[in-house]
Parts: sequence; C-alpha cells; structure tokens
Amino acid sequence: MADAKVIPFDDDRSRSGAGRRRAALPGGRAQGPSSAGPAPVSALPGGQVPEGVAEAAGAASGEVGEGPGGGWDRRIAGGLAFLRRRLTGDYDVDEFGYDEELTDQVLMSVLRPLADKYFRVEVKGIENIPSDGGALIVANHSGTLPLDGLMLQVAVHDNHPAERHLRLLAADLVFMLPVVNELARKAGHTLACAEDAERLLQAGEVVGVMPEGFKGIGKPFSERYKLQRFGRGGFVSTALRAGVPIVPCSIVGAEEIYPMIGNSKTLARVLGVPYFPITPTFPWLGPLGALPLPTKWTIQFGEPIPTDGYPPEAAEDPMLMFNLTDQVREQIQHTLYKLLVQRRSVFF
Repeated sequence: MADAKVIPFDDDRSRSGAGRRRAALPGGRAQGPSSAGPAPVSALPGGQVPEGVAEAAGAASGEVGEGPGGGWDRRIAGGLAFLRRRLTGDYDVDEFGYDEELTDQVLMSVLRPLADKYFRVEVKGIENIPSDGGALIVANHSGTLPLDGLMLQVAVHDNHPAERHLRLLAADLVFMLPVVNELARKAGHTLACAEDAERLLQAGEVVGVMPEGFKGIGKPFSERYKLQRFGRGGFVSTALRAGVPIVPCSIVGAEEIYPMIGNSKTLARVLGVPYFPITPTFPWLGPLGALPLPTKWTIQFGEPIPTDGYPPEAAEDPMLMFNLTDQVREQIQHTLYKLLVQRRSVFF
C-alpha cells in the first residue's frame, strides 16, 4: 500500500458539523482526506489504471447519466473508487486511529441491519444531542457482550440530522484483543481515560461513556436494569473541564440478549477476562449459543445537563462531582423504569 501524505494537526477539516482535526498516525504515517475524489492516475503503482476502473472513477465524479442502470453504475463506481483509495493510501485517519470513511461505508453498513432489522432499535430524544460542538453521552451498560455500545453508535449517526459520529470510550481489554483492537480504533473508539476524552470533547466531538463498565455488562440476569455504581465521577470532571453538556442515555432491550444465569470464575481467571458468562444457550449449544436473542430495543436520550456555567475550579470539587454523577445516574434509572413500564413485550 502506498504511503499517504501527512496531514498536520492544525489543518481544520469539518465533518458532519463535528469540526474534526486530522493528524499524523503514530510512527509518522497518516492518510489523506477520505472526502477527496478519485485518486490521480499518477498515484497508482506504475501510473496505470485499468480502463474499467478509470470509467468507474468518472462515474463517481458524476459523469454517468441517469439512464437505465445509472444507479448501479454509481454504486459500482463508488465501490471501486473506495477500493482504489484503500490501495493507494488516499484516505485519512485521526491521531486516535479513527477511519471515518471505513466506518461510514463498511462498519456502519454491517451493523445497520443488526440495529434496524434484528433488534429493531427505536430512538427517542435524538434532538437532545447538539448539532455541533462537544457533548458527553452517558449510558447504562448491559448485555454480557458490549453490543449496546455499537447499537448506540449506529443510533446517533443514523438518526441525528447532522449524522454525528459517536466516539466511544472503551475498556483496556478491548485494545488488548487482536483484530478487535484494530476494528475498535478504526470505528472511533479510544481508551477510557480522562485525557483522551477531554481532547475529543474540546475538538467538538460527541463522546460516549458507560460508567458501569464490566460491573454493568457482566451482572447477573436477576439484577437486570438495576444500575451499578458509576465510579468516582470522572466523566463529570471531564465534562466540566471541556464545558460540554452531559446527555443521559437509557437503553432498554440489551439486558435480555444474553440472559446471564451463571459465571464461571475459574474459566474467567484462566482466560484473563472479567467474567465467563453462562446463559440458557451458551456454552451448551456451542457457537449457536453465542447468537443474541432478537429483543426489541429502545434508546432514549434525556435532556442535557449543562456544565458551561461552572467556574474552572469546579472540576476539582468532589461534592459537585458527586451531586452531578448522582443526578445523571438517577435520570438514567428513572427513564429505564419508565421505558420498561411502557414496553409491551421483550421481543415486540
């Protein structure tokens, strides 16, 4: 793959109103902008482009008419142009490894049927996420496997008028797993640390955090929809420093996809994971038991809690952090109960 040109960190390129700043990758590698048109012939090895690819590139530039098959021509042209940018390195990633083009055209396309057809996610309160500037979405965490984070990412992008991208903060374990590590970086996930979160928020990104962590996602089925401890309020301190609103988010439906009726602590220690789930289907049915149940999901974004009215020193006030953390937690819990009362069935 050809090396792409270096994009300086202070080169402003706004995407979907988020005001992203592109930067060189660690090690000096960076990628060109994904919004660029088809790469010039000289950018390809040997300066040659197969005739069919050249015609497809012209189609992607708008040279194909609206005649019969024009729609398919444009799709094929777009796909070929995408592959060519991948082969030539003519695409960009930010300093965290986020690849917006790959996320929009590939990863979202894979996750979208799961959200729309399988879990049939219903989204409420999307207007509570600002159209531009930073915001911190705080959500409950559940489901044994972190599918709720991925569905939340699709919900924000596909339902927000500005098609905003959610940058999720993930646990260390995510970045220790082969393949998963690379995909998570490409999808915009980054390590759950205050420094990274604050930089993303100050850059105008929408950041998502699930403060329950493994305590929430790995809790037994008997404790479903009961929020676990929210830590020491680090996410509140980060929001205060960045001066961005906190948007509480309640997710109903994820608790039942893998009903966790047991936890093999011995296997968990051997494998080096926080827990090893036992469900009615796993591990009894083998790989088939890893298929999530097709529950009906609802994701509701609550009214934002502003933080820009506090003085700079407020981020160091433990009492304020405790009060705001408790306020966010109570709002999420109250909304969960309300959604559960309104729900007709787990599956419909």
